[in-house]
Amino acid sequence: MLNDLKNRGVQDVLFFCVDGLNGFKEAIGAVYPDAQIQRYVIHMLRNSFKYVNYKDLKKFSSDFKAVYNAPSETAALAELETVRETWGKKYPYALSNWDNNWEDVSSFFQFSDDIRRIMYTTNIIEGLNRQYRKVTKTKSVFPSDSALEKMLYLTSGNVIKKWTQRYRNWDKVLNQLIVLYGERLTQYL
Repeated sequence: MLNDLKNRGVQDVLFFCVDGLNGFKEAIGAVYPDAQIQRYVIHMLRNSFKYVNYKDLKKFSSDFKAVYNAPSETAALAELETVRETWGKKYPYALSNWDNNWEDVSSFFQFSDDIRRIMYTTNIIEGLNRQYRKVTKTKSVFPSDSALEKMLYLTSGNVIKKWTQRYRNWDKVLNQLIVLYGERLTQYL
């Protein structure tokens, strides 16, 4: 897939946000060696939440906000240690995911809050899938595969309209990206 993107003209990628699929990080490094790789924070959180009892989930989640909202990597590590002191004995597996993948999460902290909001999750893809489920769950049977394809095509058209909206504070986001990536980015502007 990555080679296909490169063959179609995507010569450089600044940053990949991935979900931790085995081998994907290595594949990205082989095709786009200069790209940074980051794990989706929301996926990391969801993975941690699997190991937390429902009655503790709200407090655990609240405590963890200090980690991913920290202004720097150093502050995030300090907050992670605080969370570990509070929850580490009770839920060690919930925290081990962060320890094992910190290298792929730490790049997140070099960016401003405006950029972090964009890369925090897979909201665009999840939103598209949610819209697909919304229009298909009310129908138990489609008369043909073609009917289903037409329904999904029409739904895609409605969802894509939202993709052209500007991000809040886009001017700040673009300026920070230019500072971080320089010529790699400005040559395409």
